[in-house]
Amino acid sequence: MKKLVLGVLAHVDAGKTTLSEALMYISGSIRRLGRVDHRNTALDTHRIERERGITVFSKQAQLRTENLELCLLDTPGHADLTAETERTLGVIDYALLVISGTDGVQAHTETLWRLLEKYGVPVIIFATKMDLTGSNRENILPDLRARLSENCFDVSDKSEDNAESIAMCDEQLLEKYTSGEGLTDADIAAAISERKLFPVLFGSGLKLEGVRELMGFIDRYTVAPEYPDEFGAKVYKIMRDGRDRRLACMKITGGALRNRDSVNGETVTELRVYNGANYETVQEAGAGSIVAVQGLGSAYAGQGLGYEPDMPAPEIEPVLTYIVELPAGADKQEAFKKLRQLEDEDPQLHIEWNEVTKQIYLHLMGRVQTEVITELIRERFDMQVRIGSGGIAYRETIAKPVHGAGHFEPLRHYAEVHLLLEPLESGSGMRFESRCPTDELDANWQSLIMTNLAEKTHLGVLTGSPLTDVRISLIAGKAHVKHTEGGDFREAVYRAVRQGLMKAESVLLEPWYDFRIEVPPEQIGRAISDVRAMSGSFETEGSSVIFGRAPVSEMSGYGEVLASYTSGKGRISLQNARYYPCHNAEQVIASIGYEPEADTRNTADSVFCSHGSGTIVKWNEADRFMHLDPDLNNEKSPQPAPQHRFYIIDDVELEAIMQREFGPVRRRQYTRTSAPEAAEFTVAPSKREYVIVDGYNFIFGTPEYALLAKNSLELARERLSDALKSYRAMRDCELVLVFDGYRVAGNTGEREVHGIRTVYTKENETADMYIERLANDIGKNYSVKVVTNDSLIRLSAMRSGVLRMSVKEFDSEIRFVMDKIAEYIDGKR
Repeated sequence: MKKLVLGVLAHVDAGKTTLSEALMYISGSIRRLGRVDHRNTALDTHRIERERGITVFSKQAQLRTENLELCLLDTPGHADLTAETERTLGVIDYALLVISGTDGVQAHTETLWRLLEKYGVPVIIFATKMDLTGSNRENILPDLRARLSENCFDVSDKSEDNAESIAMCDEQLLEKYTSGEGLTDADIAAAISERKLFPVLFGSGLKLEGVRELMGFIDRYTVAPEYPDEFGAKVYKIMRDGRDRRLACMKITGGALRNRDSVNGETVTELRVYNGANYETVQEAGAGSIVAVQGLGSAYAGQGLGYEPDMPAPEIEPVLTYIVELPAGADKQEAFKKLRQLEDEDPQLHIEWNEVTKQIYLHLMGRVQTEVITELIRERFDMQVRIGSGGIAYRETIAKPVHGAGHFEPLRHYAEVHLLLEPLESGSGMRFESRCPTDELDANWQSLIMTNLAEKTHLGVLTGSPLTDVRISLIAGKAHVKHTEGGDFREAVYRAVRQGLMKAESVLLEPWYDFRIEVPPEQIGRAISDVRAMSGSFETEGSSVIFGRAPVSEMSGYGEVLASYTSGKGRISLQNARYYPCHNAEQVIASIGYEPEADTRNTADSVFCSHGSGTIVKWNEADRFMHLDPDLNNEKSPQPAPQHRFYIIDDVELEAIMQREFGPVRRRQYTRTSAPEAAEFTVAPSKREYVIVDGYNFIFGTPEYALLAKNSLELARERLSDALKSYRAMRDCELVLVFDGYRVAGNTGEREVHGIRTVYTKENETADMYIERLANDIGKNYSVKVVTNDSLIRLSAMRSGVLRMSVKEFDSEIRFVMDKIAEYIDGKR
């Protein structure tokens, strides 16, 4: 009997779980057909899933036909939960990609397609919801071919033209077809398994239309993998059952696993085969089986067992970091230990304890995952926590190779380490190696140093963010025959890394999205303007598509803005790109205010023995006291870089700005240099911001000001002017407030007070006309933002290539600024 593992993937609300339910029903796995809206499906069994109507946790079901034993893995469809989906891709044999017949290919569908391509998973596509009004079979296939692959074919089409097109997917098939031979089932199955053909079927999971045909197609046109006799397994998930027992979910990829077997020194105590929420225990699991194993306490998601290597690092990584706000009186350390259980199940959470702030941090993908985690913590640990607002998860790297040295020699201890830190390509992560000959430092010490390097998350010196894309090589080291202990090298290694970073040209990195935006042609100007305002780079594709790269900090939430100004016609696809130099590094560094020399837990200073006791030597003086002087490519180790002040713009201008906005400038005494230009893209220098406000449009578009205007229009104008003065003082921008002149008795023309240019338009000139003319004049030289709800001005803004902001959005921005001012004043009292 053929044994397969089939993963079911889809964009959220595409009909994935309903189709999984239908497959279970027609195969006899369940007797009653459940529905998502009735909260009684066989796979979405957790309370959170049933209340929200979405899949949160991957679940398995066992399906059997006459010739097929199929393990179905239903995966989450929401973009915030992609990490859970990605973990299953390393263990599935085929993917069933579900497309909504009414919506077609959606943004997250493209993300899933890219992941399936990365993992090399063959794909069968099923377009469901074809029974609904709005579904169009003729439109789906072109959409699939345009956005996923040209090799998507309707396999229900038995025409000669379609058969010829399918044959053209592969040279051997085409040669066979043109020679007059027909294509066999084995030919089609081979093309599918090699990802040369992507079959498309149509139906309705809810009405069971086309579901039997889909099951028959899977049985007929799939190929079972061949497995070796040697034991191997891939752990894709860690979970806990209702009694808090830890289970390692894995696929057996070779040989067999039996109860009481020893794996990596641990004994298997139970093997479970799950079918929805239910399971049966087995004594043996053969190759191709998905089982949950109890007893392997050290197993982790992504681990390879037996002959299998560990699975590759996940591509989807959270880029937002959040603070976990605990209930009053809660023991933070105890809470931290409990929360680490969640990281065991979802490694991408990266739950961390910050010793300086005494706070617990975790990394999340977005709002939905935040709500899910909050519910899980309450349910699992009986803690009512609040997840604070998210911030960007920054990283740091270096621009050029640098030598770092660390010496640790208090009384009766000794270790000295010399490292070479070198920058790597974006996305490389951290790499460690030894270039030190074993005749200079014993292999056991070198092995210990490699362990010390890998066990710690090394922090950069700009913001204290984790270091990435750096190779650290051991080039020299020294131990004492009598006094060196294991912990001595750990101290020397950490100090050597830190000293190298203090001397290096550090670069602040932030996550960037690869985006694709599709809008109606008449709104392409607005989209382009928005991307420019977000410091993004882009290219156009036709008259309605732009694609490129932009910072996550700027583009997060843009989907809602896009839907608003395109009335739901716009589409955006976001993919997590790698980390690239931060577009506003100096602003971020200043706002975080990290002082590396004050971080005693990550010190760069060395300890030398002097007069029988340990003496601390500052990092910038330590090199000349080191006992070793390694040869770096036939050159002596470099001397410490000279200290200088960190300025990006003109010194006088920066100092004036900082003193005006934040008070006296705090000097940093360590070396920093500006980030190098990324090879893959170019970010244009920031332009000065110019904000143009349509005065009466704002007044009558905001309830508070509209109420004032009923009694006194002059009072409403004055109140708005006062608010804008405060706004400008905080934002340091050029601000123009425009009123239609015919509404003002004795038109006063233009005047400037406290940096705000107030304009009353001339006779027969509307505010629309004035704003359009001004935007055209300054749009090329300034970053222009027009605040209005007026549709005519909106069109003017798009033609001028400037950003338009609605009155509601700008009013929220003003309120935010006023709150910040109030906080500052309260803090000074």
